[in-house]
Amino acid sequence: MRRHIRVCAKRVCAENGDDIVRGRKPKPIKVQIAAGDPRMKGKHKLEQQLAAEPKAGRGLPPCPDYLAGRAQEAWAFWSQELVLMDLDRRPDGPMLEGVCIAYDAAIACYETIKTQGRFIAKKALDPKTNKLVVVDVKPHPAVRQGNQALALMKAFCSEFGLSPVSRTRLAVDKLDDGEADLMELLSRPRAAKKPPPIVVN
Repeated sequence: MRRHIRVCAKRVCAENGDDIVRGRKPKPIKVQIAAGDPRMKGKHKLEQQLAAEPKAGRGLPPCPDYLAGRAQEAWAFWSQELVLMDLDRRPDGPMLEGVCIAYDAAIACYETIKTQGRFIAKKALDPKTNKLVVVDVKPHPAVRQGNQALALMKAFCSEFGLSPVSRTRLAVDKLDDGEADLMELLSRPRAAKKPPPIVVN
């Protein structure tokens, strides 16, 4: 019965032209390949999908002039990380701007909360004592605005594969020559041990 209802609902949405939510958004194919194909689609199939994707111009545009302070620093940081992950593409520049603006807004709300507190007390005059007393306490508007900015920043970061899980799976940091030589040495197969010679008396 429930399955029949879901099928009917999908048909109604399709007829009305409404979008149907199908769970989480898929990660970029490059992120899936670097993560070791966690959904077991097959690396060859993922590579075919990657080859069939439209190719965007390499390299992010320059940082916009209207980004300043924290937002400009965030642009410099994230753009460098995207270059290391080979995810820097020109059409994604406006999306990166959104990440930086959301980050700046979240920090601004946090600083407001630090100075003004997380709650606002509403006071009224007590006719008996002729003094102001607290009659209600509400969360500071910056709390809600900060949470919204953080959620927006997280959504933007997930589009780039910059979530904590993907960061641990992607090889972002470049290895210097010494580290590269060490990794090459450790990755070599071990030589088989020769058995000791047999001494016959």
